[in-house]
Amino acid sequence: MIYVGLTYCQSILLLLLLLAALADLKTDRIPNGFVVLGGCIGILGRLLGGVDMRRTFLSVLLAFLLLYPLFRIGAIGAGDIKVLMMVGSFMDAGELFAVLVLSFLIGAVCALMKLLAEHNGRERLRYFLSYLAEVIRTGQWKLYGEHMAQDYERYRRNKIHFTVPILFSVALCMGGVV
Repeated sequence: MIYVGLTYCQSILLLLLLLAALADLKTDRIPNGFVVLGGCIGILGRLLGGVDMRRTFLSVLLAFLLLYPLFRIGAIGAGDIKVLMMVGSFMDAGELFAVLVLSFLIGAVCALMKLLAEHNGRERLRYFLSYLAEVIRTGQWKLYGEHMAQDYERYRRNKIHFTVPILFSVALCMGGVV
């Protein structure tokens, strides 16, 4: 096996993602200043690497445009979008798209494992189907899971921290696995 070392920028991105995942797991939040700092580091690294800044900004914009509709219905958190925009500051749009697809695949596996561990698959399926029926009946999207906001323990039982799948997908993409 041939070992190809990570660049400084890749190492920094992995460190930033690890710290973001730890913050998300501990507090359910990713500090804005942290994400802005990470984005600035990514942009600076790409600038020093001679990358056309239009490619970098396209990648950041792609993350926002693809994920914002999911945020609007509560399927993904604002912090997750900001973290993926930060990731976009480190890579081209094609690389970011691969990270996005893999993040959602890993997230689906995490969600399935959580459903099995919590034994609440039927409850979640019933809620999802009633949510879809309500959207179809009214013709309007509503915030998914908004009634769980009052019951923090129930909210935690039904949540995955998407920064973890993002971290794993970036590591797998950087490692050449995908």
